[in-house]
Amino acid sequence: MAEIILITGGSRSGKSGYAQKLAEAVPGPRAYIATCPVTDPEMAKRVEKHREARRASDWETIEETVDLAGAIHRSGAYRVLLVDCLTLWVNNLLYDAGRRGEVFTEEATAAHCREVIDACGAFPGTVVFVTNELGMGIVPDNGTARRFRDCAGRCNQMMAESAGTVTLVVSGIPLRLKNSG
Repeated sequence: MAEIILITGGSRSGKSGYAQKLAEAVPGPRAYIATCPVTDPEMAKRVEKHREARRASDWETIEETVDLAGAIHRSGAYRVLLVDCLTLWVNNLLYDAGRRGEVFTEEATAAHCREVIDACGAFPGTVVFVTNELGMGIVPDNGTARRFRDCAGRCNQMMAESAGTVTLVVSGIPLRLKNSG
């Protein structure tokens, strides 16, 4: 069973940098699982910035926008995985369902999260997940945004329950919320 670590926080809070430092403290080969699809030039610059931050070290990048459980299953050669981020993964699942004419629900989110948690159960090392804390804002004004917030919130709760360590990063300061290990 993998050691699961969840890092949550607001946008641009420093959570990705903190997660990378944690992952780099684990010896052995590491992989960064990127869930972000590159959809515009600004996002391409952000992705390149993240790649640059890992270029000097021994990271391998795996790009997987939807089949996160499959990516974890295929990554058994690594000692640590850094998944950045769950929020974009939920977004991708929501829009993938929409392209098929389906409505992505909290129940579907739970099923996908269970697959990821099960994949972690077979992983021999540490998995560090990054996610955005969306529940501290206002209620979105449209159904799709509310459904996204609800699905991301369900995912975060399930991952936090499965994680041995949960840390909230605020303005670059890590605040430990859970430490079972």
